[in-house]
Amino acid sequence: MRVALYQPDIPQNTGAILRLGACLGIGVDIIEPCGFALDDRRLRRVAMDYGGQVEIARHASWAAFIAQTRPAARLILLTTRGETPYAEQVYHGSDTLIVGRESAGVPDDVHGAVAARVRVPMVPGARALNVAISAAMVLGEALRQTDGYCRAEATEAEC
Repeated sequence: MRVALYQPDIPQNTGAILRLGACLGIGVDIIEPCGFALDDRRLRRVAMDYGGQVEIARHASWAAFIAQTRPAARLILLTTRGETPYAEQVYHGSDTLIVGRESAGVPDDVHGAVAARVRVPMVPGARALNVAISAAMVLGEALRQTDGYCRAEATEAEC
């Protein structure tokens, strides 16, 4: 399982997702261009000392990402336009969960390229959750379904 960030705008959210990936043993794809320099001090601050513990794959564009991930991964987009509540989606261990730009989501061609679009149910009138929070919620459910959490008794090499 992986998490992909589509052209992220906010380094703090990217750092939080990198930390999430490091703590849960999940690789993170960054689909560029980003709205900040990847070595931005705020990114390092939020990722803290976890930055070196997560597998990061950088992709120059959406096309480059698709060329490098297909057909190995099923792409699942987290979006307020999703048809399926995230807890009702059936996940596979090889899925890649995609979050969009904080400022604009993803374009229609990305919506059209994914296997599923899931949403986090919210109260009426709520616009959207933070992408890092959404990623953590959906990733947690996906790992639960696929038995993908590292066990407390496992060695570091097993995780």
